[in-house]
Amino acid sequence: MELIRLNKYLSDMGVAARRKIDELIDEKKVYVNGECAKLGQKINPIKDEIIFNGKKIENKDIKLEYYIINKPRKVISAVSDNSDRQVVTNLIKTNTRIFPVGRLDYETEGLLILTNDGELFNRIVHPKNEVFKKYFVKISGKLSRESLDKLKNGVVLDDGITLPAKVEITYIDDYNTSLKIEIREGRNRQIRRMFKELSHRVQYLKRVAIGKLDIGDLKPGEYRELTDKELKYLREL
Repeated sequence: MELIRLNKYLSDMGVAARRKIDELIDEKKVYVNGECAKLGQKINPIKDEIIFNGKKIENKDIKLEYYIINKPRKVISAVSDNSDRQVVTNLIKTNTRIFPVGRLDYETEGLLILTNDGELFNRIVHPKNEVFKKYFVKISGKLSRESLDKLKNGVVLDDGITLPAKVEITYIDDYNTSLKIEIREGRNRQIRRMFKELSHRVQYLKRVAIGKLDIGDLKPGEYRELTDKELKYLREL
């Protein structure tokens, strides 16, 4: 998740105005992870423990919102961008500060979950849950049997060998290959890097499912709220 300024976060939580919060920080009445907060400090509201006047600040009073969106290409999976590119949170009409769970790279479209529920965020991204994520991918060239076996058993990347993937070829000729692939890791640009290692260029990449959550018929830029059944599934991870 994007780091945000502590004074903005506490202001959004209704503690006080930002200027007043800066005064409270100066007076050493705010602590982050057991240490005195500093002016201008940025925090991760999901992971960091915030104490004000001896009381832990929690999100219990905030209305929790949950969305699935089909993130279009050329949109950033973030809440802000220094280059003024479009960010995915701007595509959802809400006054609540939500954030994307995980990331899809700039050129990849597909399913992304957005929420202000930090506990749910941790459940989805926690490594022990090993939630499979399914993608449709089209690559240049004909995928060989050897490369297919490497995908299924692990591809050696510069940050280590990948976990075995589930792979199903849906179309193949001498010039292109289309396939479905499921992985349970979340390394940066992992699928693109896997195919690059196998000497194939990814022409199109779309995430269509996270675990039992499916993108359905959402068009790029369209979104919907999660159903009670989907939330129950995620909370049971």
